[in-house]
Amino acid sequence: MAAERAGLRDWLAVAAGTIGSFMALLDISIVNAALPTIQGEIGASGTEGTWVATSYLVAEIVMIPLSPFLVRLFGLRNFLLGAAISFTGFSVVCGISTTLPMMIAGRVGQGFTGGALIPTAMTIIATRLPPSQQPIGTAAFGGTAILGPVLGPIIGGWLTDNYSWHYAFFLNVPVCAGLVLLLLFGLKHEKLRLDQLRHADWFGIAGLAIGLGALTVMLEEGQREMWFESAMIVKLAIATVFGFALITIGQVRSAHPVLKLSLIFSRSFGSVFVLSLVIGVVLYGVTFLIPQFLSSMADYSALQSGKVVFVSGIPALMLMPFLPLAFKYLDVRLAVFVGMTLIGVSCAMDWHLTAQSAGGDLRDSQLVRGFGQIFAMMFLNQAAISAVAPEDAGDASALFNAGRNLGGSIGLALMATLQDRQTFLHFNRLGETVSANAATTQEWFAKAMSMPSGEAGAYRQLAGQLLEQATVMAYNDLFFALGVAIAVTTPLALFLRPISSDTQMAMH
Repeated sequence: MAAERAGLRDWLAVAAGTIGSFMALLDISIVNAALPTIQGEIGASGTEGTWVATSYLVAEIVMIPLSPFLVRLFGLRNFLLGAAISFTGFSVVCGISTTLPMMIAGRVGQGFTGGALIPTAMTIIATRLPPSQQPIGTAAFGGTAILGPVLGPIIGGWLTDNYSWHYAFFLNVPVCAGLVLLLLFGLKHEKLRLDQLRHADWFGIAGLAIGLGALTVMLEEGQREMWFESAMIVKLAIATVFGFALITIGQVRSAHPVLKLSLIFSRSFGSVFVLSLVIGVVLYGVTFLIPQFLSSMADYSALQSGKVVFVSGIPALMLMPFLPLAFKYLDVRLAVFVGMTLIGVSCAMDWHLTAQSAGGDLRDSQLVRGFGQIFAMMFLNQAAISAVAPEDAGDASALFNAGRNLGGSIGLALMATLQDRQTFLHFNRLGETVSANAATTQEWFAKAMSMPSGEAGAYRQLAGQLLEQATVMAYNDLFFALGVAIAVTTPLALFLRPISSDTQMAMH
């Protein structure tokens, strides 16, 4: 019997989901390169300006796990149409912003509506494509998850340098117009199911909004506020615990919880979730570390750093056409294991940075990381779909994407905290090794003090050199930590459910 084939309308729906997901993921990082310019024009300080990026991420993380409930309430097409149109409107608000509150309001709106576009792409693939064609849709969606974050800084930087930062937001208008047309043609109309409101898991809905929102803000602001030395961070921690307590109550009391968290406790999907969390830590952690390192050590601009980060996206562009074939012949466990191992190897390649390292020294590790990400993330996407029944596809997609983005927030918080602490640690240890009685030290000081700046200048020069070396050592420690995280979790790939023909038939 011939395998069932998806029709044109199904593929239009998949294209809509993929484009929507790409735009939402792109907008996480598209403002990074333009942030200094935006801060200057809207009158925001450096600390205030970080909320242009943070507010989007917080809103997106809250919305992603709420999406399955809202799809059931409004119907997939109504929900996505509302999200796409609203995303366009909020993008325009950002583009015309003249004040920080206006910009943050636009970014929060973008985050909520963009968060609706990400998990629904996987839902469309799982429900509209037959098992034999799902790998094609999965490859397209997985590519957005890799290319979105790495293309963002380049596109944002190029538009800012050649036109204006406003176009980083206005770019969404024509794309979302095309997205609305695809949704209208690709998805059928569904009636509103307002009866869902009567039986909704309000404890879980409130818990997700409070718990995830507070946790994300705490992770983003923790290092700047000195963690639990800050009253604000303490309050956020209490709000996080309270939110997760509400989620737990909802899981126990509600016949239909807002999100089916029990999926995480299954061996196959639980492994997918943990691996996606760790990949999020590495993916967002590296996109934070590399620009920071190149800016401080090699004086790279944001656009130059963005080009180095983009190198990791080249393997995705190269392998994308071959992935459906790879899904057919490669065991998902082997592919994810190899992918995670390559990501770990790429981290090990960056353990030996020096103060003279520049973008060219990171090229090879970025390429290896790119190959690892394409295998790990693409096959994890497929494993997430095959690990659950079709009726749980929405919850699985929300958990998978929320795990990756939450991992990103955790990764950024850990990188910022460890960077400061390790730099301080290495600076003190290097200082302890400098002996005033050593002949080489006295010779160096004699030469340095002969300069016009004198003794004070010599001490400043020494402190600068120590700080430079301590900073490089801290970056090496961070890449080492990422490598250890990968090594610890890679064996979970062996617990993934193989994508067999029997499984595909069961899913259908």
